[in-house]
Formats: sequence, C-alpha cells, structure tokens
Amino acid sequence: MREHGLEPDLSPAALEQLRTIGAAPLARGPGIRDLRHLPWCSIDNDDSRDLDQLSVAQPQGGGGVKILVAVADVDAVVQVSAPLDEHARTNTTSVYTAAEVFPMLPERLSTDLSSLAEDQERLSLVVDMTVTAAGAVDASVVYRAVVVNRAKLAYDAVAAWLEGRGPPPARAASVSGMDQQLRIQDGVAQALKRVRREQGALGLTTLEARAIYHGSALTDLRPD
Repeated sequence: MREHGLEPDLSPAALEQLRTIGAAPLARGPGIRDLRHLPWCSIDNDDSRDLDQLSVAQPQGGGGVKILVAVADVDAVVQVSAPLDEHARTNTTSVYTAAEVFPMLPERLSTDLSSLAEDQERLSLVVDMTVTAAGAVDASVVYRAVVVNRAKLAYDAVAAWLEGRGPPPARAASVSGMDQQLRIQDGVAQALKRVRREQGALGLTTLEARAIYHGSALTDLRPD
C-alpha cells in the first residue's frame, strides 16, 4: 500500500476522531427536502451492510419515469479536512487486494453512521432525473434530502423474481407497492441498457479470483 502512496491504517488522529464521532443530527431547512414518505429500497449483496444507494421511481406523463437515486451523505458525519476525511482523500477508494480489503472509511461509518440502513432516517444527496420512454435522460437535478430505506433487498432474490424463477423477496412483499416499484425500475433499467447497446457500449466479462496461500506466501490465484 505505502509503495503506491496509500495508507493501510488510520492515523492516531483519525482513530481518536472515530472514537468520539457520533451520528449527525438530521438537518432541516429550505435546502433539505423531506422524502421519507417515498418507497425507497436498496438492492445489494445479501450480506451487505454498507448501503450507500437507494432508488425510487415515479411514472410521468408520456411514458417517462422520474428516477430518484439517494446516495449516502458522508459529509454530514465527516467534515472536510477532518482526520478521517484526510485518510479517505489519500486512498480515494477502498482498496481490494488478494489478501485483504483496506476500506476507505472505517466500518463504523460505512456500515452504521452513514449507511442507508433499513428503517433509519438518513441524510442523502439525491440525483433526480427524468428518463423518457425512449431511454434518454431528459432532465436532472441534485439536492439534499432526508430518506428512509423501506426495503433492504438482494440482487439474486430480486433478479430471480423479475425473471420468474422465484417468489417476491419477503421484504418487498411486506411493503405496499414495492413489487410495482421494482418492475418500474427494471423497465427503466432495460430501456437504458438498450440505448447503451445501440450506441455501441461494450460488455466486459471478468473472473473473480480466489487467493491461494501456502503459509504466509501467496502461491496462486484461482477462479472463484
């Protein structure tokens, strides 16, 4: 890590900030919208706890759909130039190696204080865009909002249900209108995918590698 100018560990100052940091109070004001009433959902891996994105769809006239994507507002918890921000700025991303993952943010932030966890009120940055029936993004705006994740869902279960290979995910079935939400969002996703394909987008297939060790020495990488 250090050979590439990255930091594998938090500095003493960052550790001290992490020890004392708490959840940010939910800000209110004319620049922050209250969107807690919308049927937000997250779709991630089954065991994910660092939920950084929610989405919701609102059909519009003429076949268009307004898509709202809420992204975790980490800035509400970690201010600019604070020790934790400096650590994140140095690494710029979580670093995945064969032996270990070096997270950009400590788990207390990524899986708790800033995670868009189910049934928790959270500050977020919302990208609000309108997608036409032809799959074009017609308009967009970004603003801050308070949101609540109504359904924590997983890729495999949602895909199986949409493709007719399985039942609705239990959490989706328990939230009124969530099944329709998912079908609308999937329809928009397919329209966007079709446009990308028409414009010549390339699809790349990669392999997930599993590290093989002999003692402490890395001896091989095999397809997982």
